[in-house]
This record gives sequence, structure tokens and C-alpha cells, in this order.
Amino acid sequence: MRPSTLRALNRAAELTRQNRLTEAMLIAEPVILTADSYEGDEIVSWLADHVADFTGENETAETEKGTD
Repeated sequence: MRPSTLRALNRAAELTRQNRLTEAMLIAEPVILTADSYEGDEIVSWLADHVADFTGENETAETEKGTD
């Protein structure tokens, strides 16, 4: 995956966690739509592997572990 694509996806994840979904989509959508089939497959795989980046679940789980 191109570094620019990865940066866009990471930024979209950050904005999503901040409840700024519209801005996240404005960044991610053009990158996803212009990807070729090979990069598209990498994007799908990356998104599946990084669902928690968008939901912030990792942060919640780490916080809960620290309070035990």
C-alpha cells in the first residue's frame, strides 16, 4: 500500500475516534475509490485488521486493564 494511502487511512481513523465522521470520509473515500485492485485488496485487509483504530476499542481495553 502506498504511504499516502496509509496516512489517509490513519487520519480517517483518528477523525472517526473524534466523532468527525464526515471529515474522515472526505479523506478516506477518494483514496479508496482511486485504488487499483491490488491496493484495494490491501485496503480491505488493513481495514479488517484495524477496526479497533476506528472504534477506539483498544484505548478502552487498555484503560480497563490498568484499573484491575
